[in-house]
Amino acid sequence: MSTVRSCRLAGFGHFVPARRVENAEIETKLGLEPGWIERRTGIRARRWVETGDTLSGLAAKAGEAALRDSGISPGDIALTLLATSTPDHLLPPSAPLLAHRLGLANSGAIDLAGACSGFLYALTLADGFVRAQGRAVLVVAANILSRRINPAESASAVLFADAAGAVVVAPCDVQGKGLIGVDLSSDGSGYDLITIQAGGSSRPFASGMAAEDVLMTMRDGREVFVRAVEMMTVCAKRALANAGLGAADVSRFVPHQANVRIFDAVCDNLGIDPSKTVRTIEEHGNSSAATIPLSLSLAHKARSFVPGEKLLLAAAGAGMTGGAVLLSI
Repeated sequence: MSTVRSCRLAGFGHFVPARRVENAEIETKLGLEPGWIERRTGIRARRWVETGDTLSGLAAKAGEAALRDSGISPGDIALTLLATSTPDHLLPPSAPLLAHRLGLANSGAIDLAGACSGFLYALTLADGFVRAQGRAVLVVAANILSRRINPAESASAVLFADAAGAVVVAPCDVQGKGLIGVDLSSDGSGYDLITIQAGGSSRPFASGMAAEDVLMTMRDGREVFVRAVEMMTVCAKRALANAGLGAADVSRFVPHQANVRIFDAVCDNLGIDPSKTVRTIEEHGNSSAATIPLSLSLAHKARSFVPGEKLLLAAAGAGMTGGAVLLSI
């Protein structure tokens, strides 16, 4: 039986495609006035893949960077979790291919479809596995959303991007490290707010199907905004309470990078100084589940996390599903 007291984030990594798409390119196509996207979202540019790029390829580059940063041997990774809404194929899952590409010969591997909050769910599951088994886990979140955008729908076409982020979760015998507060939530009454209509078993692909049926659509952006702010706020408050801490104890706030107005509203609700927010949305847009590990990796690269820091992570997205995690470095 494992005697692991807690876990630690042992390594961070990310990868973004080279192609940088500025707002002007999208605003011109949609007939929007210059500056419209940045005023409403905070996004200035995003990265999109090139023809031939694959989800598993992006994920492997982020995973490789995290493994290298951790110093942990690939042979010591016992489980690989891939949070994605855009796998290479509907079947088989992409995680086994990811583990194979990384040379993780002793690792189980599975995909998790948690939309924008997928990384938080994967991280929570990784924490439980590490504590129970005393072995390291690779968590990768990656998406190629540029191939799911409906270019004619401004509500979603202006937001989404391609990226991958990864962390290595390792055993730690120091009590009070790793995940010290968690709260996960769902609200299926908002199930149809963000959807891809076709491709599942309830509506399989068929010849003659309209292009918009296989692309992402956002039915009510305002409703998504309101629900996301509420869910992230409530979950964050509960995660902090579970750890016996308050907003003043948060060193850095790392929200899902959906819209700058969303995480500013959450900061205001929680009483967190906006200067503590890690912001990557300006240059990287919204890559769904990948935004939080991408932000963690970029933040760690810019100013390394130090022992004692408390990181609050929060997300909400399609489903509706969301959550918050409080990490102690």
